[in-house]
Amino acid sequence: MPLTIAQLGSEAMRLPSAGRAELAEQLVESLEFSENDGVQQAWAAEALRRRDEVRAGQVKTIPGEQVFEEVRRMLDR
Repeated sequence: MPLTIAQLGSEAMRLPSAGRAELAEQLVESLEFSENDGVQQAWAAEALRRRDEVRAGQVKTIPGEQVFEEVRRMLDR
């Protein structure tokens, strides 16, 4: 008998962080978009392009907390 989505989710949560990230990536890449939904297709392609740039070391990532701190400073002006 196949696992339910809830059971699969519970099993997935037992994976280490890197394993969950890889699984999430595989699931997102497996999504099919309708031909009429060009916006979703464009965003998916952009997300994959950006992911590949980060993996290749072509862009410098910024920790989230640093970004939020900068936004807070900008809003305080």
